[in-house]
Amino acid sequence: MSKRGPVVVAAGGTGGHLFPAAALSHALIARGFAVHLVTDERAAQYGGDFPADAIYKVTAATPSGGSLLSRGLAVFTLIRGTFAARRLFKRIEPRAVIGFGGYPTVPPVLAASMLGVPTLLHEGNAVIGRANRFLAGRVDAIAKGFDVLGGIPGSMAGKTHLTGNPVRPMVLEAARAVFPDSPDGRLRVVVTGGSQGARIFSDIVPAAIELLPAAARQKLQITQQARPEDEERVRETYKRLGIDSEIRSFFTDLPARIAKAHLVIARAGASTISELAVIGRSAILVPLPHALDQDQAANAQQFAAAGAAVVVAQGVFSPQWLATSLLEAQVDIASLARRAAAAKQTGITDAAERLAGLVQGLVTDKDRIHEVAG
Repeated sequence: MSKRGPVVVAAGGTGGHLFPAAALSHALIARGFAVHLVTDERAAQYGGDFPADAIYKVTAATPSGGSLLSRGLAVFTLIRGTFAARRLFKRIEPRAVIGFGGYPTVPPVLAASMLGVPTLLHEGNAVIGRANRFLAGRVDAIAKGFDVLGGIPGSMAGKTHLTGNPVRPMVLEAARAVFPDSPDGRLRVVVTGGSQGARIFSDIVPAAIELLPAAARQKLQITQQARPEDEERVRETYKRLGIDSEIRSFFTDLPARIAKAHLVIARAGASTISELAVIGRSAILVPLPHALDQDQAANAQQFAAAGAAVVVAQGVFSPQWLATSLLEAQVDIASLARRAAAAKQTGITDAAERLAGLVQGLVTDKDRIHEVAG
């Protein structure tokens, strides 16, 4: 299929955008497409193993917040990036362009729509982001990660499709694990905050555990992600308290660790929620409070509505609140198992295939038009 040009995926250089883009790329490659990636400068730490025949960097910026001058410069950068993407696409002749949200996807998706290339947006969150909202009226299709997508006009319902959020192969592997037994009442907890939110967990979780009775502490096993600057103090606190724990700034096998846990304490990014759903684990979710579109709050609300999680505002998430919650969880692991089952009911394991099918449909429709015109 690749002889008539690649499919281009456009994703900003964060794991939340690149991981689902990579999952789609694997699915497209399996269908015989060549895949190229358009991204920004931040992609180096995530994109080295990205499944693409070519990777291009296009300049982008965020035109929200800051001074009038900085917003103007950001708009100019986006315009410059759009023309650069247009020149690139005239050369490589993509069969379709898929954007995964964030302002780095604006130039390539906008350039593709100008050139008449089939375009698709994937919105991983439960409320559409500003960049995708700007592009929504210009694209051929919109894929959504949650049942309900807030912030999108009803007039676009006809081109909106539920695909779910593509997850990494290691997540699908972890999803095969059953909910762990706990014959001795031992509670296994994973704490993960992502790049934007690990510090509050480094502050609150150890303090909460210190409030627990000694007997309860001895029945805890903690796996916790902490920022490099917080890692040592968290480790030392747990050592002093005699907690069975492992602390790192990054876990390459996090999905497997989630699968071994009874409870996850986390932020509520789209990738986190999707992985919890596919694996099937209960969570205490603390949405990032200052997100521009309150996307994490919307994600958490939908997950909690399924009976899969407890959502707590950051202002309420205190050591005392968490200590009480951990004690309740420890004496009623069966309730965590029920929440885990509810979580798994919401998981979409074939999201990458659903999304690849949408892309293939756009490409096929365009090919038919070319054949008729030819």
